[in-house]
Amino acid sequence: MNHQTSKLPLLEVDKITVRFGGIVALNAVSFDVHRGEVRGLIGPNGAGKSTLFNCLSRLYPCNSGAIHFDGHTLSDLPRHRIAGIGVGRTFQNLALFRTMTVRENVLIGTHSQQHSGFLQDALRFSSAARAERSAQMRADEAIEMLSLESVADRLVADLPFGTQKRVELARALACNPSLLLLDEPACGLNHEELKGLGELILDIRDRLKLTVLLVEHHMGLVMGVCDRIVALNFGKTIADGTPEEVRNHPEVIRAYLGDDVGAAL
Repeated sequence: MNHQTSKLPLLEVDKITVRFGGIVALNAVSFDVHRGEVRGLIGPNGAGKSTLFNCLSRLYPCNSGAIHFDGHTLSDLPRHRIAGIGVGRTFQNLALFRTMTVRENVLIGTHSQQHSGFLQDALRFSSAARAERSAQMRADEAIEMLSLESVADRLVADLPFGTQKRVELARALACNPSLLLLDEPACGLNHEELKGLGELILDIRDRLKLTVLLVEHHMGLVMGVCDRIVALNFGKTIADGTPEEVRNHPEVIRAYLGDDVGAAL
């Protein structure tokens, strides 16, 4: 990629280890994510990618090591503060409220940015009213960016899977993140939907000045949009570099398909 990114990391993962009983899911994993880049995180099933994302979201604690984001040490924060400091996330399996409308789902993403208290909300003080108007504006902007205007008032459950994926992305953007975590956004998409996903990720990054960390199995998408890629296998880092460097790394080739199929990547 030719996109210019800051060399100052927005996110630093420093030797994090996660154990579940006797299983080591992540073993001293370290990498950083520069401001403004699309960073890929790849690896075969069971490599530790989802565990790492859940550590970034504070859903899982780390047994050792640290994660630093924009001046914060994430282990010092409760999980409900993560969106408020600028981390937005989508999920591999959709995490939408299916009996709510598109607009209502996207509005939920704005709550991390609302700071009016209970008493203000109850009495409808002007600051609460301003916060509500601001939330509506952010939700409308996210809906427009993801081309969801025509379905904004429909129930999520009534929409095709690909459209629901865009709703979840719109909700993540509505929290006004500086880091967007995309967990397998291509999963379940048809050929036409997949074709535009890479362009959409780059457009969102450029228009909103975001940093993106992308977990994805679709190698064409990863190699096409990422500035740098880190590869995991069995909870360990096996490669870290440009798409070309990672594509040709012997450990990555072996991890995916054995020694004979480097061309498949």
